[in-house]
Amino acid sequence: MSMTTATPAPALVPGRDGVAQWGIAALTLALVAAPLIPILYQSFSDRPLYDGSGNLSLDNYVKLFGSAQFMRVIWNTLLLGAFTTIIGTVVGVVAAIVIGRTNMPFKAAIGEVLIWPLYISHLVLGFGFSVMYGPSGYITLSLASILGDAPWDLYTIHGMAIICGIAQAPITYLFCVASTQAADPSLEDAARISGASPFRALWSISIPLLRPAIVYAVILNFTVALELLAIPLLFGRPAGLEFLTTYLYEHGIDAATPDYGLVGAAAALLLAIVSFLLWLQARLLRDSGRFVTLGGKAARPRVLSLGVWRWPVFFGMAFYLVAAVGIPLIGVTMRAFTSFLTPLLPFWEVLTLDHFILIFSYPAYIRSILNTIGIAVFGGALCTLFVAMVAIIVHRSDFKHGRALEFIATYPRAVPGLVAGIGFLWAMLLFPPLGLLHNTIWILVLAYIMRYLPTGFGAMSPMLLQIGRELDRASRTVGADWWTTATRILLPLIKPALFSTFAILFVAFFREYSAAVFLISPGAEVIGTMLLSFWIQGDAGPVAALAAFQVLLTFAFVYGARHLLGVKIYG
Repeated sequence: MSMTTATPAPALVPGRDGVAQWGIAALTLALVAAPLIPILYQSFSDRPLYDGSGNLSLDNYVKLFGSAQFMRVIWNTLLLGAFTTIIGTVVGVVAAIVIGRTNMPFKAAIGEVLIWPLYISHLVLGFGFSVMYGPSGYITLSLASILGDAPWDLYTIHGMAIICGIAQAPITYLFCVASTQAADPSLEDAARISGASPFRALWSISIPLLRPAIVYAVILNFTVALELLAIPLLFGRPAGLEFLTTYLYEHGIDAATPDYGLVGAAAALLLAIVSFLLWLQARLLRDSGRFVTLGGKAARPRVLSLGVWRWPVFFGMAFYLVAAVGIPLIGVTMRAFTSFLTPLLPFWEVLTLDHFILIFSYPAYIRSILNTIGIAVFGGALCTLFVAMVAIIVHRSDFKHGRALEFIATYPRAVPGLVAGIGFLWAMLLFPPLGLLHNTIWILVLAYIMRYLPTGFGAMSPMLLQIGRELDRASRTVGADWWTTATRILLPLIKPALFSTFAILFVAFFREYSAAVFLISPGAEVIGTMLLSFWIQGDAGPVAALAAFQVLLTFAFVYGARHLLGVKIYG
């Protein structure tokens, strides 16, 4: 009896794999490079891009670094970044240890509320702080009537850092809480045997093992702080404080005659700083394997008993969340339903629906809502499918430039939203085909997809890495090419990851505003830019109404996705 060996059938469409892989790689490169090339070119050009007759020069950088004003801008930016990082890191690490390792009651509820700032934009959170804790804020005036003066001032670098730090604390928490729950308990046991108390063992053993997570969070927090626009613009400008992002905004939008060379040089500088920080992050975490403590025998660290401090710690965490998250969101809601908000008058005497009537009766406001929803739905879906194919090429193909493609897909982490917006605006001038997208929401879709490619790639990759390659081999054995395997087998298998990635991208697209600041036009407004415009003009009522509506839609989607699709965003 003879035996035969199965031979893989030839690919159904020769060459289709290469065309698909190279095509997606080229599209990724074009998407990422399109906004960066004009910025770098403009930074070295002595004339605006639209002039077409510029010469390469270092004059823009000489002028930039020769300005005493710009040196103050750099100093203010670094100070805000440092204070924001300290606050966000300390709060996040403490919360991660308390929730991940102790017997504090209601840990799940505390952890859930702690990440709420990730669902809303810094613009909305900042407005909530302004309404409640600003000079004329509800809480400020209430305390002033008792104490004579409020012990804070949001219109300082320290005040802005508190808001930014609260917004960034959930990032540190999410990175660190997983590490606290995955540590090997035998190390703490050894310390206990040597006579250390539970908290001494935690301080000397477990917290140092959080170093990779803390380093990652510290650099990410500092990076995000450098990119912030709304809080520095709306709290810093009235106080005469200027930062890198507000410098770009004021010289690129507010100036009667924008100095495009200076804007290009400043944008390139911000891009270089953020790129360096991300390189430093990768460098510092290169040897993070030496911090690995969990091996093949999985074990959950023992819960540390807080003893008599169990309830005081809970009330301390609850007080922080009420003051830092609850009160600002309540303030937004209260301001949306009142003609003005003050503790000097009963709340029910100033109730009104006028702000909601205004935003739902004016076409530009309605368009901003519909555009934002449309971009979040269709842009999020498009980005999800695109990033899925990029991840499949990187992780499940023989594409020889897979590592380079991964670098390109994750590099937009280094591109601040404001810089991406400037880049796409200038790209429409430099590359005529892109000009067809001018005054449409599609240029916003492109900018958002480019900005959040790394987010989608990071959400998609773990699921792909969990699927065995024998499925690929079996598919190829029966004659399927890579494209068929990717679309008929891998995509259906990663459906849960597709839903999760879409949910994350929906929230990111829905709250994004900085990338749209330079790209909006009549008919292509989004909620974030309308909020920014309202606030700058001093129209607090419409800001509150639109912000409350955005928060309502965001939370409805987040918890709807969780219950209907089983998708837990940032959880």
